Amino acid sequence: MAAAALLSACTVGPDYRRPSAAVPAQYKEALALPGWKVSQPGDMFNRGAWWSIYNDPVLDALERRIDISNQNLKAATAALRQSEEIVAEARSGFFPTGTASFQAQRSRSNGSASTGTGSAAFVGTTKGRLSSFFTDQVAASWTPDLWGQVRREVEANVANAQANAADLASARLSAQGTLAGDYLQLRIADELKRLLDRLSKDYAESLRITRNQYAAGTAAQSDVSQAEALWNSTQASAIATGVTRATFEHAIAVLIGVPPADLTIAPADYEIQIPVIPSGLPSALLERRPDIAAAERTMAAANATIGVQVAAFYPTITLSADAGTAASTLLGLVGKKGEFWSLAGSFAETVFEGGLRHAQVEAAIAVFDEDLANYRQTVLTAFQQVEDELVALRIYAEEAKVQDAAVAAAREAVRVFNNQYLAGTVAFTSVIVAEETELANSETALTIRQNRLIASASLIQALGGGWNASDLPSRGEIEEAAPLNFNPLPPIVPVQGQGH
Repeated sequence: MAAAALLSACTVGPDYRRPSAAVPAQYKEALALPGWKVSQPGDMFNRGAWWSIYNDPVLDALERRIDISNQNLKAATAALRQSEEIVAEARSGFFPTGTASFQAQRSRSNGSASTGTGSAAFVGTTKGRLSSFFTDQVAASWTPDLWGQVRREVEANVANAQANAADLASARLSAQGTLAGDYLQLRIADELKRLLDRLSKDYAESLRITRNQYAAGTAAQSDVSQAEALWNSTQASAIATGVTRATFEHAIAVLIGVPPADLTIAPADYEIQIPVIPSGLPSALLERRPDIAAAERTMAAANATIGVQVAAFYPTITLSADAGTAASTLLGLVGKKGEFWSLAGSFAETVFEGGLRHAQVEAAIAVFDEDLANYRQTVLTAFQQVEDELVALRIYAEEAKVQDAAVAAAREAVRVFNNQYLAGTVAFTSVIVAEETELANSETALTIRQNRLIASASLIQALGGGWNASDLPSRGEIEEAAPLNFNPLPPIVPVQGQGH
């Protein structure tokens, strides 16, 4: 036993070291952004409540309901809880196994008989008579973790639990980002409705003037028809925004875990400002993306699994002991006459298995190589997403500046052509064309604004939403979440569908 305790300090297999990944010195697209500066993650936005950068209390209230009712998060939380219990399962391998048993036997035989098994065997001659046999016995066995197989299993399961915690953070960030995107587009639908209602009033006034001129004989019926067509089509477009708005409202309801019929978001009469988002240093992204953390922890688990498979090459020692009492009567169990005990130790080593262990080790190494490639690909994809949103913000900002100028010019053209039409110097067709141009340019400007808002939310999500790898639970926290329970009684299982 002393030798086993000394040997248990040995742990075979490779020790984990975080592999390198391709990290650029700076973001290519950030350099072209006006006002760009290097910043620390804490300078960006409120950690955990990154959506507060939009200064919208309705959005803030909706985002905070995700943790309460989102069903995808509940599923991810249950997966994390399961992985914590798997760690507890693996840790149980450090301890011996103990059993307690009681046996009662009544038999009839026609000659000599032997009852019981092992050290508790009882032999006698019954001569065709009835006989009884009773035993009570306790036994224990222990396989010391000589080569660190159990330690590697615990290490792998802890890393898997941390990966599940990162997956939970990814699911939360994804739900938050999706809700923010849906909400911003819902507010853009409100802005579009206000725009179309305003233009519809302008076109209604133009229609009124045209009808008056037609009644006075200074305008043609075709002028009235064109004015009516533009007014009606603008009203129809305003009504159609209700479909888009309702669709986003329903999607938000599902994200916060309520039926669509239970959520109503009142229309807003304000515009959400587009925030400036410093991107920080690329090297910080490895610590700020939960999906990168999950891929890295999965890789660490695969590395520990190699050690589990390597440990199978080494011999195992099993220590066992049992003690008890055997008697022909129940009262005999309390005496010392039928006492028995035994101590045993076994040494086992597989000498031939057709290359099974070599194949298992190579398979574990291949899994690690696969996870390594997935980790590095996840890092590359993360940088791609950040660069994509940075360039989107830059180009949309440039486009917005030009488009705003186009909208201003179109409005001025409508004013000029209206005055010329009233003066009788141009046909009403010129007014209609100018108004249609104003409408198209205004809608395009609003679409660009929507794209900028969505890109800003996507950039925050691509930067990790203020999350940090230090938020992952440590090994101690995982073990505390699922402590070893030596109570032999089964746990109370909740009624199906009610939860804990």
